[in-house]
Amino acid sequence: MILKNVIFSNQPYTRTLVCHLPMSQNSSKNVAVIGAGSAGLVAARELQREGHRVVVFERENQLGGTWVYTPDTESDPVGIDPNREIVHSSLYSSLRVNLPREVMGFGDYPFVAKKKPGRDPRRYPSHGEVLEYLNDFAVDFGIIGVVRFGMEVGFVGKMENGKWKVSCRKRENDDLFANEEYDAVVICNGHYTEPRIADIPGIEVWPGKQIHSHNYRVPDPFRDQVVVLIGGAASATDISREIAEVAKEVHISSRSATSGVPMKLPGYDNIWLHNMIEAVGSDGGVNFQDGSKILADIILHCTGYKYHFPFLETNGIVTVDDNRVGPLYKHVFPPAFAPSLSFVGLPWKVIPFFLCELQSKWIAGVLSGRISLPSKEDMNADIEAFYSSMAASCIPKRYTHNMDDSQFDYDDWLAAQCGSTPFEEWRKQMYLISRKNKRTLPETYRDEWDDDDLIIQAHEDFVKYIPELAQEQKLSR
Repeated sequence: MILKNVIFSNQPYTRTLVCHLPMSQNSSKNVAVIGAGSAGLVAARELQREGHRVVVFERENQLGGTWVYTPDTESDPVGIDPNREIVHSSLYSSLRVNLPREVMGFGDYPFVAKKKPGRDPRRYPSHGEVLEYLNDFAVDFGIIGVVRFGMEVGFVGKMENGKWKVSCRKRENDDLFANEEYDAVVICNGHYTEPRIADIPGIEVWPGKQIHSHNYRVPDPFRDQVVVLIGGAASATDISREIAEVAKEVHISSRSATSGVPMKLPGYDNIWLHNMIEAVGSDGGVNFQDGSKILADIILHCTGYKYHFPFLETNGIVTVDDNRVGPLYKHVFPPAFAPSLSFVGLPWKVIPFFLCELQSKWIAGVLSGRISLPSKEDMNADIEAFYSSMAASCIPKRYTHNMDDSQFDYDDWLAAQCGSTPFEEWRKQMYLISRKNKRTLPETYRDEWDDDDLIIQAHEDFVKYIPELAQEQKLSR
């Protein structure tokens, strides 16, 4: 790793912010944005750039969405009690991002490291550094002034006059704030709050404890316990290894474990890999499909989340069916309500900030009339063709918004619609290398890498927005 001076800086950067001339007043819309996380913030910026008038509703008292860490957890550890007090964030204390910061940032607002008090200069920083970046973004683009903090949206619905009614309450005193009308609503409420739970035969008589990773913060509660962890994604990988430092045993149940017999995880004495759970019993036993059985104290569900829009009323037109939000044209517009209702940030297994930025540019341009949508009939036909192709390929409905292998084509399509710069090649290659390293070197990929040539290319692009980087690049060579 030779690029310390490229990655770090002691000086605050003067960013070159791209300004857009406002459109004519006739094309400007009053737009409500639900949520002030990364999706809501970039949506607000792009809407303002296009000349729209924006209000952002945020239920918490600070921006950042899921990137706001709290040690608080919910009263129901598996997160299925509808009457529980909901904790929005799913961050655990030790979480570090699983993408390099060069990849993560918005297109014209690079996520570069700063040597300032409280900042994390690592290439794969902690969750707190991402929150600082989002705060910087909101300040630099003047977004904070349009955010209504502590306002929980309870209802969004279409009115007879064609506008959208938005009702919300002040969370601190439960008073109804107001019913307001908007020309359009952009939903950016995230999808890391409503847990998905594995369906386990016999769980109703199993005597142990259950928890969803949404309520995991630190490993201490798992000390000296035998833990069964269900899942194989990034959070499961990180949490299983962290828990193993204090637990007696950790047994990972994952679809990807195909050996047919339980195996010890290389480098660990107390982590075993199993395939899926067959059933659990009243004796505390957990039986796996590989024929093995263990007595466990805790089952930890690292099984993902459900899309959840409890405030949205569309008379059954927009639904969530087996985690498919639809019908949506290109994961954004429901044809029946396009373009006045849209969603940002639904796709997963993606580079999220950049994708949200392109979706937001598209929405803003469509609302102003600068970009045209197909007819409702053509949008519905496109959706049906997409759903049919998934069914023909035997892809489960719950994977509708999984873009693991198609995100770059999707991003390039969005960029073409918006007249924006397409996805940079270095960003694609850096993402692919990081994904490979995450799979093959899960313990070390955040601190060791071999793509310095791509870092140089990234910072050469960043100079357009942070001119000071040009001098730092010279010093590093």
